[in-house]
Amino acid sequence: MTQTTMTRARLVKLVLVRVLIAVGALLALLFIPAGTTRYWQAWAWLAVVVIPMLFVGTYLFFKDPGLLERRMRTRETEKPQTLMIKLSLFWFLAAFIIPGLDRRFGWSRVPTEVVWASLLLVFIGYIMIILVFRENSYASRVVEVTEGQKVIDTGPYAVVRHPMYLGSMVLYGFTPLALGSYWAVLPMWVFIPILMFLRIPNEEEVLKRELPGYAEYMQKVKHRILPGVW
Repeated sequence: MTQTTMTRARLVKLVLVRVLIAVGALLALLFIPAGTTRYWQAWAWLAVVVIPMLFVGTYLFFKDPGLLERRMRTRETEKPQTLMIKLSLFWFLAAFIIPGLDRRFGWSRVPTEVVWASLLLVFIGYIMIILVFRENSYASRVVEVTEGQKVIDTGPYAVVRHPMYLGSMVLYGFTPLALGSYWAVLPMWVFIPILMFLRIPNEEEVLKRELPGYAEYMQKVKHRILPGVW
């Protein structure tokens, strides 16, 4: 466990503000294009994502406030990361706006069983991310190496070098179907490769340069995301 550089009161305020902004933005992106709140797939997806997030955030506040603080950081210092954000923002927003439009105009007819299966996979993706939090207290939202950070090679990190991105890929990859939209699959699966192929190589360069032992870890664990593939 790592310690936060913030006071508890400041961290609580920051987390509450970020959660309110994030939930408010998701509500707007999903329901304004839909033109209705009678959109059960969106409510189900929000429940699957937001409720665990609140529990995990509360747990981290008491057990690992340093990790919670790092998850609140948003300012990237590496130029490739800022480029990745600019290139992916349009596709990310489109992937969340299109399902609402799809709901309004009836472009897709995703079977209910596919929606529920996708919701389960979204939840599994989030569980994978939680396992990363449990294993790696230095799992910052931005690309950085902090004082005292060590190479983690246990748990999911013994299988692939970036298990959080694998969890994110599952979570986001099945979100369009969970929201009942075939059309949103396209922008989401443009966003995911941009995220993976621009972010990860630069992140590994930073880790090799600044984190002792990471180059050796890369030799030990060969694959970034998918064992035997990449």
